[in-house]
Amino acid sequence: MSIFSRFFGRKEESTDTTALAANPDIDQPLSLQVLFAAPLAITEAALTAALRAYHPSMGQARAEIAPDLPEFFGLAGWDKHVVRLVGFDAPYPKDALETCVAPAHYPGPVKDEIRGHASHIILYYAGHETDPLEQYVALAAVAGALTGFKAMAVLNEHAHTSLPAGVFAADSLGEESMDLLRTLPLNMLYCGFVKYDVEGVQGVWMRTYGADAFGLPDFAALASGHDQGEYYSNMFNNIMSYMLESGAQLAAGHTMQIGEDAYMKLREPAKEEYYLDGPGQVLVAEIITADQINPQE
Repeated sequence: MSIFSRFFGRKEESTDTTALAANPDIDQPLSLQVLFAAPLAITEAALTAALRAYHPSMGQARAEIAPDLPEFFGLAGWDKHVVRLVGFDAPYPKDALETCVAPAHYPGPVKDEIRGHASHIILYYAGHETDPLEQYVALAAVAGALTGFKAMAVLNEHAHTSLPAGVFAADSLGEESMDLLRTLPLNMLYCGFVKYDVEGVQGVWMRTYGADAFGLPDFAALASGHDQGEYYSNMFNNIMSYMLESGAQLAAGHTMQIGEDAYMKLREPAKEEYYLDGPGQVLVAEIITADQINPQE
């Protein structure tokens, strides 16, 4: 079966049972995007070597790249993981780039360098792992293996966030790279945390993006100022991690204790808060004291 048939997950008979093939049953794959400082110059052998060197668990990783094409089409995989790679010697679409770079939490000069990138590769999860966290870990590992090819940044467009590519380099993370990717704060890459001012609204709205990939709601809050960013980022990350690990569910009307005399009450966005809509469910968190909790709660 050709690499194109396997890339698109076509259900054809194949005599090679070891060949990398995309899972045809994934309709909306998780994705990360990698930006590069120069035109793409990645060979099959070099990518295979980079994957195998990234972590001991990837020692049998393989890569295949379609030959003689103007675009970059490839597959990478190990164990139950398969990742599709689609690359172009062109900048990432400007609006989508700004969605990820502008709100990100690293210095402005680094953002300006990233905006000047020359090419990009989009990674799509196409394997047989069903846990979205493990899917993201596999994608991040492939992104990490690509850092040696002049990668500049790793984006998660769905989560409205990005990080410098060096964060994922094997020599940066060491032998515990996979464990570190698995325990990244959710809103560092797999989800995003965005602050924005709304005309006519006093205060700063802060919210997460991308939690729907984990079957979780996104969270939003109206903070008094930008200086509360770390407070809300940590709070939302802790809540989402708790929900992911415990299977607990939170919904509008629920109240959770977050301090000695501080509670978080959840509600649906008001009609006039249309700017909080989507893409999945969003719950607005309001900080209240114990005496503000409804007796029936």
